[in-house]
Amino acid sequence: MPHAHQRTDAVARAHDGTALAHQRQGSGYPLVLLAGQANNHHWWDGVREDFDAEHSTITMDYRGTGDSGKPDEHYSTRGFAEDVIAVLDDLGVDRADVYGTSMGGRVAQWVAARHPERVRRLVLGCTSPGGPRAVERDGAVRRALAQSDPAAARGALLELMFAPAWLAEHPGPHPVLGDPDMPPHARRRHLVASNEHDAWDVLPLITAPTLILHGDEDRLTPPDNAELLASRIPDARVRLLAGARHAYFRERRGEAGALVADFLAG
Repeated sequence: MPHAHQRTDAVARAHDGTALAHQRQGSGYPLVLLAGQANNHHWWDGVREDFDAEHSTITMDYRGTGDSGKPDEHYSTRGFAEDVIAVLDDLGVDRADVYGTSMGGRVAQWVAARHPERVRRLVLGCTSPGGPRAVERDGAVRRALAQSDPAAARGALLELMFAPAWLAEHPGPHPVLGDPDMPPHARRRHLVASNEHDAWDVLPLITAPTLILHGDEDRLTPPDNAELLASRIPDARVRLLAGARHAYFRERRGEAGALVADFLAG
């Protein structure tokens, strides 16, 4: 097992043969960290180190991102979850804690619901159950993200991720704005995968104790979704972070990291 801050990189194979790049760092109980839509493992740069003392953190590049394969075929959050299991199998990890944010939280729902024996504790951040019961972002947010000017759309996304005061003190670069090297087909298929997510019916199958975190000023994934998830997942608790937006895990790194660490140690 790697020592703290020492990382090992490897490649697993999905059931269909797609290469799945993954990275392991730190020592202790395994903790899977799952990134947001159209992002690779760099989503967790500068955050995963907070867990190194007690955990061996495991990240991966979703298919379509990073060093993983990029087949031009249908992607789904359920399929991404099976890719997570393939990575755990490749690492010889029978059971782990799982922490997913944004689309990663959607993927984590499937991992915990379909493979309850593989998940000890579950953390879901800034995410939603998907489907018709989810609380969707408003039309103004959708229009801002769909602007034809890439710079304007990127600026809109940045403001949805972080509060202006935080951005003023942290000019970047910000590794949560998408994998810049993704081919267009993969970016589109990630969007479809996230939009089609609907885990409502399987959420009651989750047996792992669950912590749900959300910024109370998150307009990208409205915070009402946190209570919806808690209403469906047994033994789930919710913590809202006052004044935080979608990337609460960076914006409120100290507070959020402590909440997760305490929960996982429980």
